[in-house]
Amino acid sequence: QVLLEESGGGLVQTGDSLSLSCAASGRTATSRAVRAYGWFRQATGKEREFVAQINLESGRTAVADSVKDRFTISRDNANNKVFLQMNSLKPEDTAVYYCAASSLFSSAKVQSAYDYWGRGTRVTVSS
Repeated sequence: QVLLEESGGGLVQTGDSLSLSCAASGRTATSRAVRAYGWFRQATGKEREFVAQINLESGRTAVADSVKDRFTISRDNANNKVFLQMNSLKPEDTAVYYCAASSLFSSAKVQSAYDYWGRGTRVTVSS
């Protein structure tokens, strides 16, 4: 079992920056327990969508086109944490942001590839 807890959400204005953190605990201490982390978001009334993911072995990352050049995902393997740096925030970035971990895939953009999920942290960007 891998437990994930997000933090760092809040209310900001358009153009501001915000950094989200995800702390993993549980089986992460076991080698290969987690192969990739992802961030997803869900706006009110919309489907949950992919935001970013990172391969824990290679460090390779991928981000959605909608946040490209604004959001950056990174990880701290030693402390079992993953981060999402969000710059130049827009009102359309308003959503609940979820951290996810995959024990099976090292690179994935689909929700079904992730077997562990956090409860989410809300980000609200005012215009």
